[in-house]
Amino acid sequence: MPQQKEPRAYRKPLPHIDEENRPWWEAAQRHELYIQKCRDCGDLRFHPRALCTSCMSSRTEWVRCKGGGKIYTFTVTNQNQAAGFRESLPYVMAWVELDEGIKMLTNIVDCRPEQVKIGMPVEAVFDDVTPEVTLVKFRPAR
Repeated sequence: MPQQKEPRAYRKPLPHIDEENRPWWEAAQRHELYIQKCRDCGDLRFHPRALCTSCMSSRTEWVRCKGGGKIYTFTVTNQNQAAGFRESLPYVMAWVELDEGIKMLTNIVDCRPEQVKIGMPVEAVFDDVTPEVTLVKFRPAR
């Protein structure tokens, strides 16, 4: 019987999951995109934080995003010799402005780097990199 190859281990750094950001990572594992909303002033925020960056309230709720947005700005990385990254070259890092109005730093995937444009509509996709961690990335909207 032929032996199956072990899947390659994920070689890039993994996030530190703590009580402050755990709901975000759990939603990503379910392939859902959530952000925080302040219950006092209504501001939306990303990255997850214990306190609202506008009014310092600790009253937070999690709201589900549609998963769409547009590229606010981006860069193409052609050189990176760090383990895990050099195998992905070239790759696109972008600030994506979600339909909800906040921006996320992320990767653009399923698109040649030269096709990426500011203002391009994108949609969230989920990359299950380990059994515990799913990364949120974006691709051109379909």
